[in-house]
Amino acid sequence: MSDWQEIPGGVTAPKGYKAAGITAGLKPSGLPDLALIFSDVEAIAAGVFTTSHVRAACVDYCRQRLQSKHSARAILCNAGQANAATGSQGWIDAIESAMLVAQTLNIPSESVLLASTGVIGQRIRMEALIAGIPQLVNALSPTGGDAAAQAIITTDLVTKSIALETTIHDRPVRIGGISKGSGMIHPNMATMLAFVTCDAAVSTSLWQQMLSRAADRSFNQITVDGDTSTNDSLIALANGESRTPAITEMGAEAEKLEAMLTAVCQHLAKAIARDGEGATCLIEVEVTGASDEKAARQIAKTIVGSSLVKSAIFGRDPNWGRIAAAAGRAGIPFDQENLRIQLGDFLLMENGQPLPFDRPAASAYLKAKAAGEYLKDDTVSISVSIGNGSASAKAWGCDLSYDYVKINAEYTT
Repeated sequence: MSDWQEIPGGVTAPKGYKAAGITAGLKPSGLPDLALIFSDVEAIAAGVFTTSHVRAACVDYCRQRLQSKHSARAILCNAGQANAATGSQGWIDAIESAMLVAQTLNIPSESVLLASTGVIGQRIRMEALIAGIPQLVNALSPTGGDAAAQAIITTDLVTKSIALETTIHDRPVRIGGISKGSGMIHPNMATMLAFVTCDAAVSTSLWQQMLSRAADRSFNQITVDGDTSTNDSLIALANGESRTPAITEMGAEAEKLEAMLTAVCQHLAKAIARDGEGATCLIEVEVTGASDEKAARQIAKTIVGSSLVKSAIFGRDPNWGRIAAAAGRAGIPFDQENLRIQLGDFLLMENGQPLPFDRPAASAYLKAKAAGEYLKDDTVSISVSIGNGSASAKAWGCDLSYDYVKINAEYTT
């Protein structure tokens, strides 16, 4: 049993937050494309960003802001143009975007953080953004979380949103989150875009540490296609509006809050993997018996990211040899005589030895997991044990279908 419950509202479920999402004309499709999250008071801000050397202007902007100022009140996100690899003009556009939002909200520009998503190499359509900002600010609402979630997506088929509530010092504390991502998902920090709001009071350094650990156990453990984005950003605000005593060091309250933060991030991460471009099912790989969690995470992510494993699952082929091969090339030493592999309820290998199994039934298991309409039973479970160590970890991904190639072959044409 967890110590929290799911509640509605997404990023506006925690106290003291408003959000909005509008159609500003940034996307050629005419769909919502501009989002804003706003805290009534200055909030502690933390973030983790792509480690790619080709980065969007918004990433460099946020990293600079968070190095000098560890708080914020607003997150502006545009969809349609990534504003990555756009040179000095892209940087100027980012600065102007923050200034315009700040002026309209009557807050310092240093209190605005930015995110962008869309086509790499394309600048933000500034005329549309400038015209849309007053409308966006006017649309801010304590129930605007769903609209914001809709406005940040691109090739996603569904929005991703979650909010959880627990009790700390006899007062309710909430964390909400939204994310987007469907392709170009192989994060090396977090993935694509995710925004988290919290109404607890947390110290700057502790909030950043919590977020980094949560990212390692969630967004950093998903992959769709092996490609890391130029725009990966995970930004989290904590505004203290729950009126609980400040959490400044690890202890029972901090552990409870971090566990809920991790749960929010894992929900959003799995939603991204489930919505992978062309995907028909979610794949969950659990690795046990490792010497430490980092080693288990690396093996799990290598397996779930294997194109051969992903293709076999799309073909409903229980080809466990591909799972064994991926585990072996993950860069973590283990004795193959300890290897154990299970697909759903089908034990395929134990003590390094292949076992007889009902292949047609295992194939039927994979067929039954075809996502269809994002059913809750769409998860293909793969369990791998590599020894007698006490550490374990999970990773999430999706199968590799014909549609993935079609979607990306036609992305800008």
